[in-house]
Amino acid sequence: MILATLIIVLSLLGKYSNSLCFHLRLDCVKASEQCLKEYTCSTKYRTMRQCVAGRESNFSAVTGPEAQGECRSAIDAMKQSPLYNCRCRRGMKKEKNCLRIFWSIFQSLQGNDLLEDSPYEPVNSRLSDIFRLAPIISGEPASTKENNCLNAAKACNLNDTCKKYRSAYINPCTSRVSASEVCNKRKCHKALRQFFDKVPPKYSYGMLFCSCPAGDQTACAERRRQTIVPVCSYEDKDKPNCLSLQNACKTNYICRSRLADFISNCQPEAHSTSGCLRENYADCLLAYSGLIGTVMTPNYLRSLGISLSPWCDCSNSGNSKPDCDKFTNDIYSYVWESRCGNIQALMIKI
Repeated sequence: MILATLIIVLSLLGKYSNSLCFHLRLDCVKASEQCLKEYTCSTKYRTMRQCVAGRESNFSAVTGPEAQGECRSAIDAMKQSPLYNCRCRRGMKKEKNCLRIFWSIFQSLQGNDLLEDSPYEPVNSRLSDIFRLAPIISGEPASTKENNCLNAAKACNLNDTCKKYRSAYINPCTSRVSASEVCNKRKCHKALRQFFDKVPPKYSYGMLFCSCPAGDQTACAERRRQTIVPVCSYEDKDKPNCLSLQNACKTNYICRSRLADFISNCQPEAHSTSGCLRENYADCLLAYSGLIGTVMTPNYLRSLGISLSPWCDCSNSGNSKPDCDKFTNDIYSYVWESRCGNIQALMIKI
């Protein structure tokens, strides 16, 4: 009891200090608007963007000593601007524009194309209190009699917000476009992102991470697998190579950001209470659901076990086979077998 109380107090203090930090900085859209109103900041910002564009196209005008000096000066100036360390919010208005600004700044300051940092603000403290600590501290096993997946679906139908956004994705995800197309995948993905961004986690997570009773594993597990209408949102005619899928994801600001958020927040840590790096158990839950509705959409496999994977494999990898295996093992197998992302530990009782 004392240990549980201490963990709760420390987590709240940590979240309080984090919230103070994030209140002091703007989202990237507002930061950009503020910068453009100031002559010095706007000049350096435009120079930096020209440097990034020139570097990406190998334009010779930015490779000379004088141009490189101007680029370094512009990048150093950005570190003192409101754009430095700005972040975005999932589901915010102009989210894509915010993420575009973030990545232009990040790539300029970091000088690489890696997915090391999440462009999103951390989840709020109430979400963390509910989903990070409760499943770990309580130690209460899931019921072996109740069909929590069925209960979660019923609970969603009784909640106006959940019912509204669930209907909003069911329609495009189940409407056939033509004889060869089962749906409009782009519209389906967008509606799914809105569902997980707008619906209270109590309902959306309840459907996504529900546990199944011992006597009804097959039907219940299939109901859980069907939550995101996988025939449209997940499956395709052919399975692409996972590295190709990752590269396609990187070209889309939303997908790139959701993947970076997942990589950043679902790293395991054996010595932490939650099993997650920086004790961000709720952040990992949120990051996982954020991948749904992108080309990297993960889902449960057709089996009684709780196995997850994106719709890809490592065939036709050629010399990149080790890199592909590492990506799939590190990001999807190793992470989800750890305590941080172990779906068995995420099952929520409604």
